[in-house]
Amino acid sequence: MNKKLFAIIGALVVLLAAGAAFRLTRGPKASPPGQATFNQGGLEITVDYPSKKGRVIFGEKADGALVPYGQWWRLGANNATEIALNKNVTVGGKPVNAGRYRMYAMPGAGMWKVVLNSQLGKWGAFEADHDKDVATVEVPVERSAAPVEQFTIQIIPDGNGARLELAWDLTVVPVPVTPAN
Repeated sequence: MNKKLFAIIGALVVLLAAGAAFRLTRGPKASPPGQATFNQGGLEITVDYPSKKGRVIFGEKADGALVPYGQWWRLGANNATEIALNKNVTVGGKPVNAGRYRMYAMPGAGMWKVVLNSQLGKWGAFEADHDKDVATVEVPVERSAAPVEQFTIQIIPDGNGARLELAWDLTVVPVPVTPAN
């Protein structure tokens, strides 16, 4: 009798553990990923990026900002944000060859540094090998008309190219991307 009881309890424990593990690995992520795509005039851009939950976003570390000014940020959470370009372009006026790159930034109150780096498969900007930076551009910050709760990257047609808009809270950072001549 005891053996049967132990077998039943053991089976229940295994099933409960398996169910909990399944929910942890298959449930929704706290920071679900987003994607922006663009296809116009033969230029194709795809950006894969993660998102966040509502908090104090940009500002001073002493004020509890999630993304402090003057520190490298991977443009979201979870895995690093990546951009794929199907042809040679200029990003903020800097030449970038067709390919796939990791993106990260250093936010500032009035200006951001946005970087494309050839080292893929890393967790954010914190492990960046700056010798593999392909382009570093400085971009002025614009103010959003309304708060943006979820970090968002949009790709907006702009002349013969596009503008990557990094938007979160009241901050918008437009990064121009144009086909190389």
